[in-house]
Amino acid sequence: MNIRDKQDKQEKRKMEEYKKHPMINFSDSINHSTMGNLNELTKGGCLTKIIIIVIIIGILFFLSRYYS
Repeated sequence: MNIRDKQDKQEKRKMEEYKKHPMINFSDSINHSTMGNLNELTKGGCLTKIIIIVIIIGILFFLSRYYS
């Protein structure tokens, strides 16, 4: 429950901060939309993870062939 209490306090603090400075929320939204959230890549199923690993290995393979 201690972790849950910490998370609740952080949520309340964020909400108070957003109420004080409403442009913070807008700024965060813009930053997340342009950069993306890399954690979303790991939340997929097994097939998604396999596809991502294959893509990363392929990119690394092509970069190693190109720069050597």
